[in-house]
Amino acid sequence: MMEWITQPEAWIALATLTALEIVLGIDNIIFLSIIVGRLPEEQRGKGRVFGLGLAMLSRIALLLSITWVMGLTSGLFTLLNHAVSGRDLILIGGGLFLLAKSTQEIHQSLEGAEEEGKKSGSAKTFAVTMVQIAIIDIVFSLDSVITAVGLAKDVEVMIIAIMISIGIMMLAAKSISDFVEAHPTIKMLALSFLILVGVTLLAEGAGFEIPRGYIYFAMAFSMSVEMLNIRLRKKAAKPVHLYPTMNINGDGA
Repeated sequence: MMEWITQPEAWIALATLTALEIVLGIDNIIFLSIIVGRLPEEQRGKGRVFGLGLAMLSRIALLLSITWVMGLTSGLFTLLNHAVSGRDLILIGGGLFLLAKSTQEIHQSLEGAEEEGKKSGSAKTFAVTMVQIAIIDIVFSLDSVITAVGLAKDVEVMIIAIMISIGIMMLAAKSISDFVEAHPTIKMLALSFLILVGVTLLAEGAGFEIPRGYIYFAMAFSMSVEMLNIRLRKKAAKPVHLYPTMNINGDGA
């Protein structure tokens, strides 16, 4: 059962898989940060922990039912010369959900003003928020689990990699959420990323393979530009210190 501990390739697979799980979880944690931001202040910490806990449980559950997950790649019916599988249907549903949710959040940020957004966030129940997170967790977990199966042979290695990656994301979740909430331009950029991810999921569900590397490069480049803009705005906002005037005795005023 634990023979993999003595195998160097298993440890390499564990390190690689953990890193990939974190990268593949970037869009998940962005979505989590924005959705949890609609909760009352006192519930946000619990929302982040529960949300990432749901992500871990959904990935492990899918991993343990890997026969069913791999069966999702089998075609159910053909539409426009494309064999539509169960995975495709889940990706399309998740893409539509992301597009609708991101558009709604952008609308509330721009049109509804901040007060309306805070009222709707206070009224929204914790359970409804968790259901939304659970839905998107399942969509994001599919590719993560399929990638895990392709990289590692031992289920124990896959589960440990998932637990380590979720633990790291739990540590970073509050900092990311606070940063997104403190900078409206970053929040808008994050919502734009989610729309991009939603379109990517729709395209993959329709049979058009879009390499994730392009998506992550676009996200990293846009974020780098925005970080430079934030730094420049902070620099421009610093008060200008004038040289002290001299009095008759030659002392500083």
